[in-house]
Amino acid sequence: MPSKKALIRRPSPRLAEGLVTHIEREEIDTDLAGLQWEAYAETLRTHGWDTVEVEPVDDCPDSVFVEDAVVVYRNVALITRPGADSRRGETSGVEEAVARLGCSVNWVWEPGTLEGGDVLKVGDTMYVGRGGRTNAAGVQQLRAVFEPLGARVVAVPVSKVLHLKSAVTALPDGTVIGYAPLVDTPSLFPRFLPVPEESGAHVVLLDGGKLLMAASAPKTAELLAELGHEPVLVDISEFEKLEGCVTCLSVRLRELYT
Repeated sequence: MPSKKALIRRPSPRLAEGLVTHIEREEIDTDLAGLQWEAYAETLRTHGWDTVEVEPVDDCPDSVFVEDAVVVYRNVALITRPGADSRRGETSGVEEAVARLGCSVNWVWEPGTLEGGDVLKVGDTMYVGRGGRTNAAGVQQLRAVFEPLGARVVAVPVSKVLHLKSAVTALPDGTVIGYAPLVDTPSLFPRFLPVPEESGAHVVLLDGGKLLMAASAPKTAELLAELGHEPVLVDISEFEKLEGCVTCLSVRLRELYT
């Protein structure tokens, strides 16, 4: 029986101080962000996910982007070593949460850096973005942990966006979708479908053909609906101002041994 647990973490009161790398800084409405986060978590629960709250870290402005702290394959967790020093304090709470859920735990060690937003899993293939936050040593350590378990790790250059999953995610059938101007090498993916909006590149598979997507990508939602998927839209405008997307706000655990 596949598990349906999703790690989430409340936004820090210092959210407005979060890092921005590839976009201009905009003012963040932290009250609105809190409401949007609650609605996102409720959407996961409505679609059958059991949400598990990770201990908040108020001193880490970016800690709501819980996906960056861990990569999970089957029931093995790799605790990351974020490329941004200000994010290093985010990992210990995530480590405790995955250990409590029964994952075996591994770590990325210096000089490696790796952030979970750089890892896109499509079946047993793990695409890992080699860019600003994840270095070659981080890619090597990811390989060393997951290849013996049957994963195939494919490194992908990332230069135009913060993380690989800022540029591409995958549909349930394995087709990779992305906003073409921000994808360095679309030919690395066996099947690539360009989408018309930047935020349309991000989907979370809710199961049953449903795709959690940002409300800021209506044209992409229409395109995917025409292809037989069922978009479920959430407004995450305040997190998008920090280069966040629907994938970064949770870690979906589908293969825990229950």
